Amino acid sequence: MPEGFRFYDLRHTGHTLSTRSGATLKDTMVRAGQSSEKAALIYQHSDDDRQQEVAAGLDATVRKARQEAAAVPDENAVDPNDQRSGTNLARGK
Repeated sequence: MPEGFRFYDLRHTGHTLSTRSGATLKDTMVRAGQSSEKAALIYQHSDDDRQQEVAAGLDATVRKARQEAAAVPDENAVDPNDQRSGTNLARGK
């Protein structure tokens, strides 16, 4: 074992790796035998790589939603050639 190694530190590694694999906070609490979220969060860490993964996931979700929205015709879309005022458009006149 390396100098300064403590088995206790493996709790941090275990929590972090389990959440990186998709485990929920409750999953990690059960695995570690913890009864409070506060205790579990002490051992859970995030790094730059994980933040990049989260950002990429959010980006993919938004891009997919925008593509799906663009593919569906909007029944309420305003005709750009319509010369009625905004008030009359809202009133359906």
